[in-house]
Amino acid sequence: MEQHEQFFNCPHCGQSISVLLDLSVPSQEYIEDCEICCRPIEIRYEVSADGEIVFEERRG
Repeated sequence: MEQHEQFFNCPHCGQSISVLLDLSVPSQEYIEDCEICCRPIEIRYEVSADGEIVFEERRG
């Protein structure tokens, strides 16, 4: 399983946090709580055939 650590700012509190993406799954969408403010964040990502990662986060 290939993983990638993705850093981003929480859309609620603005703190820098990270999540581990499982790159063996070409696309995922899920909710994860911010480790700082505990509010839900909707996480989406897609991995293209050439390995480029398209990542989005927004308020869940």
